[in-house]
Amino acid sequence: MMLTDKTALVTGGSRGIGRAIVRRLAADGARVVFSYREGKDAADELVRELAGRAVAVRADQEDVGTIDALFEPVGESLDIVVNNAAVNPHRPIAETTGDDFDRVLTVNTKYPLLVMRRAEALMPDGGRIVNVSTLNTVLPAPGHALYAASKAALERLTSVAAREFGPRGITVNSVSPGATDTDLFRETNPPEAEEQAKMLTALGRLGRPEDIANVVALLIGPDGGWITGQNLRASGGMLF
Repeated sequence: MMLTDKTALVTGGSRGIGRAIVRRLAADGARVVFSYREGKDAADELVRELAGRAVAVRADQEDVGTIDALFEPVGESLDIVVNNAAVNPHRPIAETTGDDFDRVLTVNTKYPLLVMRRAEALMPDGGRIVNVSTLNTVLPAPGHALYAASKAALERLTSVAAREFGPRGITVNSVSPGATDTDLFRETNPPEAEEQAKMLTALGRLGRPEDIANVVALLIGPDGGWITGQNLRASGGMLF
């Protein structure tokens, strides 16, 4: 229970990797506020499962005005932030519109930046911020241009924030999952992608959401205090 008396904020916590992160942080003792856009039933189920250790807030990251609602249950102090929520409208560049660009960069980059700005003011010295990126920032994949670009920008924001927040002992890192068995992976990749990913991965399987949550927990826990400004590739050794 190394996070007892800590308050954490996780965006996109109702499913997939975010859900695993919420569970892990709650298991480690934190009180977790998490957001969801859709799937109220799934969010409510998770709140019941964690029995008083979690609070769900509906916040659509396309609208930065929802940040007030996101932070309302946090209170006056915040120890941990995990920017996890993201969108990935799978389409080739030839079919990409300006509206697509604005939406993806708002959800995946602008909103996390504003969350970090708001969180830093609430954090005591020694706080922790983790931004969830993607292996696609170094592994180009057709149809993922906006997703990769938005996450690459998030990685650079992470490194700058680490410098700016470092004097207060606040660490800021990003985690780049490889192919992970989530709804998002299956929704944005062809059926054959699973077997291809397994062949490219040193450990011979898709990642599980819990695998990523464990890496986040490392960065958030007491043993992660000397790691900042880094991007950890949590990919099972995906080779390319």
